[in-house]
Amino acid sequence: MRESAEPSDAPEGDARRLFDLASRVIVVTGGTQGLGRAMVLAFGQCGAEVVVVSRSADACEAVAAEVRDAGGRACAKPCHVGHWKELEPLVTSVYEEFGRIDVLVNNAGSSPLYGRLSDVGEELWDKTIALNLKGPFRLCALVGERMAQDGGGSIINVSSVGAVRPTRDIVPYAAAKAGVNAMTVAFADAFGPAVRVNAIMPGPFMTRISEAWDMDALAELTRTFPLRRAGNPEEIVGTALYLASDASSYTTGVVLPVDGGARWARPMGGDN
Repeated sequence: MRESAEPSDAPEGDARRLFDLASRVIVVTGGTQGLGRAMVLAFGQCGAEVVVVSRSADACEAVAAEVRDAGGRACAKPCHVGHWKELEPLVTSVYEEFGRIDVLVNNAGSSPLYGRLSDVGEELWDKTIALNLKGPFRLCALVGERMAQDGGGSIINVSSVGAVRPTRDIVPYAAAKAGVNAMTVAFADAFGPAVRVNAIMPGPFMTRISEAWDMDALAELTRTFPLRRAGNPEEIVGTALYLASDASSYTTGVVLPVDGGARWARPMGGDN
């Protein structure tokens, strides 16, 4: 097991200690692009040992190398979160290397495109549910039980505003993310008081998936948002740091919107 970095040298009672991640092992699924990559880089900057998880070994290693090049600590653990059989070996591997997981971020997700709702076949439905709901459930169960045995931890699920304001183009994805919201509250009850379980519920963000969006339609949509725009990936970081750190020590079972007010307008779907 690798040794952790030294904890913050801020004096006792200093508010900066609330956000100290120097002794934390943080696993981020879907950590190679978009919101996941932004969180990985931020956790690394704050001193955590970050485990980057995605389907592509090369992509995982590339992002882990970014963290290391910036002076942080990170490693790559390729895994397809939508494949149930790969999840227990992933968890076992992390525990064998580090001895613990302090924070799990269930960020991997995707919303496949389709035409008519009758075009949604069983394969598309099953893949969407597997990646967005079944995989996060299994990881929550495996890691949450270990965290509770070890005395504590934080699980952060990444949902979507589509869970509460679904549209015709994201029905399987929205159903899965609604399940994530429910699962978050249930796991908070199951693993409390030692383990905190919360969710971030993003609105539309300008990630790689947004390259396929109709920008005119996006501009018209976001015109009705209180903040009048889509988010940038870095704008998820503050919420992730809050939920990963001791700053949120009395926060659990919460689904926290980070959406520019999108839930008050007609939302868009998309990848995490």
